[in-house]
Amino acid sequence: EVQLVESGGGLVESGGSLRLSCVASGFTFTRFDVTWARQAPGKGPEWVAVINAAGTITQYPDSVKGRFTISRDNAKNTVYLQMNNLKPEDTAKYHCVTDDPQGKAPELKGQGTQVTVTT
Repeated sequence: EVQLVESGGGLVESGGSLRLSCVASGFTFTRFDVTWARQAPGKGPEWVAVINAAGTITQYPDSVKGRFTISRDNAKNTVYLQMNNLKPEDTAKYHCVTDDPQGKAPELKGQGTQVTVTT
């Protein structure tokens, strides 16, 4: 089955850290760029990190630059998102996203993992 499965979310105090994982299966993961995106209740989706297929290029929006780090281990079909100095505004459901390997949909997205940051 072609899928992405996220894990690692949880409840953390402001200033704390979490590391999210996204494990891919059912397709040649190493061919795809991967995006971490988040969506908070009542808000639209926001991308927070992108990494290219080789793992050599990363990009971040200003809202998380310097606090979040994306990385990947292609041998493990896994992408990580290290989140440091978390803020309450980082509270959201986090998803990893790739192009659909089967070309049937605009994208392939996991079920997400919830991150809640308390003051």
